Amino acid sequence: MDSPKPRFDVVGQLGSLRRYARSLTRNETDAEDLVQDTLVRAYERRSHFRNGGNLKGWLLSILHNGFIDSKRSSQSEARRGDAFAVIAETVLQPPQEHSMRLMEVRDAFFSLPEEQRAALHLVAIEGLSYEEAAATLGIPIGTLMSRIGRARATLRSLEAEQPGKAARLKIVGGRDE
Repeated sequence: MDSPKPRFDVVGQLGSLRRYARSLTRNETDAEDLVQDTLVRAYERRSHFRNGGNLKGWLLSILHNGFIDSKRSSQSEARRGDAFAVIAETVLQPPQEHSMRLMEVRDAFFSLPEEQRAALHLVAIEGLSYEEAAATLGIPIGTLMSRIGRARATLRSLEAEQPGKAARLKIVGGRDE
């Protein structure tokens, strides 16, 4: 009496699966991983195989679809990695040092006498010319220039008093002599 042929003879298809996997992956190790994944998927889905169906074709389809899924996954991961790299390059350093520096400059600016602060503000922050600033304050241009000069000298001296810090105030409008 003939014994019935096993319905799900996967072992006989290993040669075909390995050859096809190698042709797709072009790498022996990746091909073996792909065959392993195919066998796991086939075992998990064995109830979907139709009795008397083409087992070789079914297994090769699972292998092919697994390869395509793997490629899509790796491409998607590469795109996410590229996107992350772009984001990582635009990440700013923590603003604490910059904020502290701005606070120091603000405090130094507010410590100036009112007439010097007003003159420096109009020229350095508002961008007015000396003539426009003098007219706004209702003072002669020479007085305005004197006040701005004294304000700048005071700010430089305050900054020079901080040991270990290089002077970083930028002179805006006019000369620094």
